[in-house]
Amino acid sequence: PPIMATGLVDIFAFIGSSKAADALIKNCPNPHKVRFCLALDAKNLAVVMPDADLDVAVNECVLGALSYNGQRCTALKLILCHNDILMDFTKRFIAKVEGLKAGLPWVKGTDITPLPEPGKPGYLEELRRDAREKGATVVSPKGNSETGWGHTVVFPSVVYPVTSDMKVWNEEQFGPLVPIGGFNDVKEVVDYVTSSPFGQQASIFTKGDIQKLGPLIDVMANCVARININSQCQRSPDTFPFTGRKSSASGTLSVKDALRVMSVRSMVATKLGNNPLLQSVIENKTSEFLSMEYLF
Repeated sequence: PPIMATGLVDIFAFIGSSKAADALIKNCPNPHKVRFCLALDAKNLAVVMPDADLDVAVNECVLGALSYNGQRCTALKLILCHNDILMDFTKRFIAKVEGLKAGLPWVKGTDITPLPEPGKPGYLEELRRDAREKGATVVSPKGNSETGWGHTVVFPSVVYPVTSDMKVWNEEQFGPLVPIGGFNDVKEVVDYVTSSPFGQQASIFTKGDIQKLGPLIDVMANCVARININSQCQRSPDTFPFTGRKSSASGTLSVKDALRVMSVRSMVATKLGNNPLLQSVIENKTSEFLSMEYLF
C-alpha cells in the first residue's frame, strides 16, 4: 500500500485474490493513469460428459484439482459429472486420491504438503461441515481430522454430490477439497457457467459427442478465457494468453500482451503536403522516434 500511495506507479500487474488487489488499488491516488493487469479469483469447472474416457478424466481431474494442494488459480475447483457415470467416476476419483502421499515438499514422491495459511484447515472444515449438513458425503481417504494433520497438513477431502445451496459450490476453496456434483442435462452446466461470477477456465471431458461438445464450447467461449478438452486447466506456455472473464481477470498476461500492457503506442500524423519535411527528419536522423531503422 505505501508504494501505491506514492502515485508513482504506472503499471500494476498482480496475480492473487480480488480482495488483495482491491486493497492495493484503493491506495492509489490517481488510478485513472495506472495500467492494470490482474489475474484474480477463479472457480474452474470440469465437465465430465457421459461418453468420457474415465481413466483420462480421473487422472486429469485429480492432477488439476490437487497439484500444489489445489492452491493455484488455475486449479479445478468444481467437477460436474453426468449422473449416468457419477458414482463410477467418484469411486475411481477417491481411489486415486487415496494413493497420494502427504509429507514435506523436499521429500521425493510427496503429493500433498503443508498449507501456508494457519487458518486454511478451519475454513476447509467449515466447507465440509456445511456440505455434510446439506446432504453431501465427505470422504477423506486417509483421515477426517477437523483440524488437519500437524496443524496445516491436510489430506484431501472429496465432497459429493454437491448442490448449488452449498458454500463449496459457490466459493473458491483454494485448497485440498474437491467438490463433485452431477447433472442430467447440459443445460444445467450452461446455467452454472453463465451465472457464475468467475470466468477463468474450464475443462470438458468427452470421447467425441460433437453434437453436445460444439455448442458447449460456444457457451464456454463467452464465459471463460480458456477451454481445455480432455485435459486439466493450466497456465502454459507463456506464449498463450493468460486472462479471464467476469471477476477472474482484468487485462491479459503473455509475452506479447505483457509488452502491449506495459507500453503506449504513439504516432506522428500530418497532411500530405508535409511529406518532404518528415522525410528530411528521417533521412537526417534528427529524431530517434521518427525513424525507419527497425530491429526485427
